[in-house]
Amino acid sequence: MLSQDKLHHLIRFALDEDIGAGDVTTAALLSGRETGAARAVAKTDLVVAGIDVFREAFLFLNPDIRFVDCREDGSGVRRGEVLARLAGRLGDILTAERVALNFLQRMCGIATMTRQFVTAVAGTGARILDTRKTVPGLRILDKYAVGIGGGLNHRFALYDGVLIKDNHITAAGGIGEAVKRARRKIPHLLKIEVEVKNRGEVKEALAAGADAIMLDNMDLEAMREAVLLIGGAFPVEASGNVTLANVRQIAETGVDFISVGALTHSVTAADISLVIQ
Repeated sequence: MLSQDKLHHLIRFALDEDIGAGDVTTAALLSGRETGAARAVAKTDLVVAGIDVFREAFLFLNPDIRFVDCREDGSGVRRGEVLARLAGRLGDILTAERVALNFLQRMCGIATMTRQFVTAVAGTGARILDTRKTVPGLRILDKYAVGIGGGLNHRFALYDGVLIKDNHITAAGGIGEAVKRARRKIPHLLKIEVEVKNRGEVKEALAAGADAIMLDNMDLEAMREAVLLIGGAFPVEASGNVTLANVRQIAETGVDFISVGALTHSVTAADISLVIQ
């Protein structure tokens, strides 16, 4: 999980954005002395992720708010069950509510979708990966939630892995030249993955000495042929238009990894409500 300093930075930014000069509704309705309790309730089945972020959003505003019965990240929750109970000054609970829920709902949505994909490929040997298609500024939370759902993180950012895609290949003048340039300049421990679209490009990447290959938007038969051609020489990743409806078929082609951009770029936030008691 991210450091406390980074988490507080994200929460501070989100609260500043939402509160601005003040929560005029809560200030108009309450004196500031009222206390009470609330519970976060799942309105659909989900996988919990981000419960610590949810808690910290309230504590950042008021460290005296108390939490009990918090479900652990990774646990499955059924519709109607309680994810957390909290108590303290009602004004601060109401003011932090939206920000806390925004974090929790997105992270639970990502973890829940990831778990669905992981379950769909169970027994095939293929692993589900995320991508860099995340909300700017929230990547560390998005990727954490993928991990909670049972997926693996692809490279976190541009600095921790070489992924030569079609535009890089065009700019460098071909797969062989792109791999040669990368190999000459990167640290020897960094791996080089090359995106390919057909059998010819698979052969080019093999000849160039790539460390991994990404099969981009290939049909199932082309994927199977590519896997046979590579022959286990290095990891093979499938990418492009992956859905719950086709991910099992993709996994059964023999690929090692399947990257799913939808885990973070098209996720539906989990339906969770905060109910004042």
